[in-house]
Amino acid sequence: VIRDLLAETPYLSHVPLQPGQSFKFTVLETLDRIKEEFQFLQAQYHSLKLECEKLASEKTEMQRHYIMYYEMSYGLNIEMHKQVRKMIL
Repeated sequence: VIRDLLAETPYLSHVPLQPGQSFKFTVLETLDRIKEEFQFLQAQYHSLKLECEKLASEKTEMQRHYIMYYEMSYGLNIEMHKQVRKMIL
């Protein structure tokens, strides 16, 4: 299984054995690298998750502003039509 893992990950399979170094030690090194990479990916995930939450919050705020401006515009349009009708009559 470990040989399959090493074969599937070329950058890990080229770890040369040093004289007197056992295969078990290289497996531990490989596991440490995998752990470090996993921790890096977790940190990246957390950072991206926070960014997404921030963007979602900004989107909600922009939608709220859009609705507010739309309602104001609609109200002004109605008032303008009322004023025009008063001027005509």
